[in-house]
Amino acid sequence: MHSPTVDSPPRPEHRAAAGLAGVLAACSILLLTLVAARWSPLIDADGDVSRTAHRWAVGEPGLTQACRILTDWVWDPWTMRLLCAAVVVWLVVRQAARRTALWLAVAVALGSLLQQGLKAAVDRPRPVFPDPVDSAHYAAFPSGHAMTATVVCGLLLWLLHRHGVSPAVWRAALAVAVVSVVGVGLTRVWLGVHWPSDVVGGWLLGALVVTLAVWVYERRVPGGRKGSDAS
Repeated sequence: MHSPTVDSPPRPEHRAAAGLAGVLAACSILLLTLVAARWSPLIDADGDVSRTAHRWAVGEPGLTQACRILTDWVWDPWTMRLLCAAVVVWLVVRQAARRTALWLAVAVALGSLLQQGLKAAVDRPRPVFPDPVDSAHYAAFPSGHAMTATVVCGLLLWLLHRHGVSPAVWRAALAVAVVSVVGVGLTRVWLGVHWPSDVVGGWLLGALVVTLAVWVYERRVPGGRKGSDAS
């Protein structure tokens, strides 16, 4: 069997992934720059949306409590990390896919480190209201909830697609992932603990991490294209 040479041209899907990563990186850097520079139109738009959302949250205590439960328990970053840890264990124990398990764990860990590093570097204050409906700690940008949900859901969706699950399972998983990623971002703005651009930044950076992780897996992980990756 003829093996591809080291200098063989990249496959179309690799070029597409690299292009998508470039677009996401450019958008992430642009938004980060605008936030760090406190660009007036962005700050004004954030303030307008946040004040409107807070007014609605105060007026709808039942919905606000539901958002608090969802964001603190169902879509909390630690819930997402525990889900990822369960999949890592399943990959090792049931699938003997140790390289894939290691790749998944490292990708999620690096995403968390990037998130925390940017929070410390930007040090953006969170919204402040005289009658808050919720509270949160640490800096605002990017939203850790939005970024973590995007990374975990994105990577798990890609693994499901790679392993060829049935259409019904794929549609259900896709629906849960979309609701989770979009929903957690909306709850953070509704509860007044993040500016809208924090959430958008989390989504962009999370998508960037997923794209880069998939690109690395396809290009670098032994057995990444097909077959067993057990060591």
